[in-house]
Amino acid sequence: MFEKVLVANRGEIAVRVMAACEELGIGTVAVYSDADRDAGHVEYADEAYNVGPAPASESYLDQEAIVDVAERAGADAIHPGYGFLAENAAFARRVEATDGITWVGPPSDAMGTLGEKTNARTVMQAAGVPVVPGTTEPVDDADEVRALGEEYGYPIAIKAEGGGGGRGMKIVRSEAEVDDALESAQREGEAYFGNDSVYVEKYLESPKHIEVQVLADQHGNVRHLGERDCSLQRRHQKVIEEAPSPALDAELRDAIGEAARQGVREAGYTNAGTVEFLVENGEFYFMEVNTRIQVEHTVSEEVTGIDIVRWQLRVAAGEALAFDQDDVEIDGHAVEYRINAENPAADFAPTPGQLTTYRPPASIGVRLDHAVAQGDEIGGDYDSMIAKLVVSGDDRDHCLERSKRALEHFAVEGVHTTIPFHRLLLDDETFVAGEHTTTYLDRELDDDALEAAVDRWGPAEATAGDGTQAETAAVTVEVDGRRFDVVIEDGVPQAAAGGGGDAETGSGGGAGANATPEVTTADAITAEMQGTILSVAVEPGDEVAAGDVVCVLEAMKMENDVVAAGGGTVESVPVSDGDSVDMGDTLVTLE
Repeated sequence: MFEKVLVANRGEIAVRVMAACEELGIGTVAVYSDADRDAGHVEYADEAYNVGPAPASESYLDQEAIVDVAERAGADAIHPGYGFLAENAAFARRVEATDGITWVGPPSDAMGTLGEKTNARTVMQAAGVPVVPGTTEPVDDADEVRALGEEYGYPIAIKAEGGGGGRGMKIVRSEAEVDDALESAQREGEAYFGNDSVYVEKYLESPKHIEVQVLADQHGNVRHLGERDCSLQRRHQKVIEEAPSPALDAELRDAIGEAARQGVREAGYTNAGTVEFLVENGEFYFMEVNTRIQVEHTVSEEVTGIDIVRWQLRVAAGEALAFDQDDVEIDGHAVEYRINAENPAADFAPTPGQLTTYRPPASIGVRLDHAVAQGDEIGGDYDSMIAKLVVSGDDRDHCLERSKRALEHFAVEGVHTTIPFHRLLLDDETFVAGEHTTTYLDRELDDDALEAAVDRWGPAEATAGDGTQAETAAVTVEVDGRRFDVVIEDGVPQAAAGGGGDAETGSGGGAGANATPEVTTADAITAEMQGTILSVAVEPGDEVAAGDVVCVLEAMKMENDVVAAGGGTVESVPVSDGDSVDMGDTLVTLE
């Protein structure tokens, strides 16, 4: 077994890996950026090293720096977690080529084969696994895409070869949309994955998203740990995952599990991975392989009792899997809720800020994977996840009832979170019945109901979706000995001292005592969040109308179109592709 493992990641997954290492008696090394000096994973590790500035491209994605730290620290293995370099075959190859350091993951060759979507489709077809109709070679010409649209019938999906989580995927519903969609998918593929190659496949309108967890060792043993249902998504991003799926019968469950095993065996794959399928009308189709641990691996662990991360380490160290396929039993039901710093009532806009209150639930059936504490700052440099709440029960109904209790007692103040959204879904008839598909949220979720949920269950004081501070405050009062929690909409009145105001807080002293915020003129289009400019769509002299996209801003791993609120002529564009911007920065001015 290894003596010391460097975890090339941050946040809750870094802590999760370190916990498995700790139980195996393995020392841990953390890496961190300037923005993460005080992060939870840094505190948890036995030792920690700075690898660069806040931008991931200059720190967590710096392959040379990470391998250098591993050598300096005397680590004999590197675990990549998920995201960042986890599915980067070139990084895996670099680690494999470094004397004395083992890559905790599949071989780089298998990653290269299955990480590229077109190659993976070819492998799965050879293994007899059904695939969605589509191309097995990259497509780079708009005319070719139009021809495929005619062949398969619209809608079709243009997907980045290195993509995932909806990034680098564009749905095309007509021939007129092809050019813009192809360019956008290629741009996102290059921006997120360093690969602008794309492929095309038939787009299934309302499928279930089913994925199978697999483990494979270096001795020819391949096991699957059942399936997860990840159908509840918004803009192709998973928000709630569960195991097992409420939509599969025993025959379909067995068929998908065996297809996953056969596919990874055909590819010579080892370690942990996930084979993802789309299921529609009783038929299943291979979609992709994730050559890493998944965010939602937790629910598989809860229903099987198998520690997947622990087995990642043991397999990488050369051990054989100690259980047969028949030994894997599904016991009960588990659901994972992603608790993100986002405002559901503002189209899930990220809401970075400080966790002024952070009291997660506990008690029976509750697991929490996180790396934060009260007082921590949720920044805008990386993804918006605060924690993963995992609830388990005897069956699905029991699990959902227990989830209501857990979410009710999950107290967060200072930032908006997805907790109100999750509580709303637990009263949603379609979700409770298990009949939701991948398109359900985007098509059916009622905006008014979502806004009401945030008003009812959201924080009393938080950063609003546009980054401004909400003018509310929570106070506790007693009336006839009974305690009441009260939300005051316009702030808490403060007693004035000698008729003057509080110089530091701006409270008291009558009207006009508060500091005056900086006012942005109406002809400036500004950034609503911190992020990076992916592309600029206008230049001085262009005419724009209300609703036109002027640039694309990437923030917290999400691509956001910045649109003009009104029409006019572009006067200046003070930003360029690749620029980092802060909330409130001017992006475009109009005459």
